[in-house]
Amino acid sequence: MTNDSVVENVVTAREVDDDHRLDFLPEFFGANLMLVGENYIYNTMEKLSKTYHGGFWKFYKLSNGGFYMAPHMSKKLSVSVHGNYYEGEVSADAAGIIATLFTLCALCHQFPCDRYIDLYQHLRDYVSFHPESSEIFRAID
Repeated sequence: MTNDSVVENVVTAREVDDDHRLDFLPEFFGANLMLVGENYIYNTMEKLSKTYHGGFWKFYKLSNGGFYMAPHMSKKLSVSVHGNYYEGEVSADAAGIIATLFTLCALCHQFPCDRYIDLYQHLRDYVSFHPESSEIFRAID
């Protein structure tokens, strides 16, 4: 097998348009836990970033079946993870990925099921292709 025949499975993200936003949360968290999951992500962001003060969020679907949510803002956010002593400044997109990963991990413990484990792994796979992958991995490890 040559290098030319090896195909890398690139994971991509696509922003959910306004017409499909109402379907997003039930699709990934289920109808019973959609508000729990959404609020958990917002609360996690507030804990991770002193520079985050609420606002509109974008929803993203991943080509591998995963998802994430990120605040819609152009400024970078300071992120601090007390459990692993991470301190850094990342884009709102990367901060949203970090908050979504922490939320999925917490939901795996609170509501054990393969669904949240799979969603966590799908998003973690996407991180490898993100421009701020090294910062995201440092924050979650």
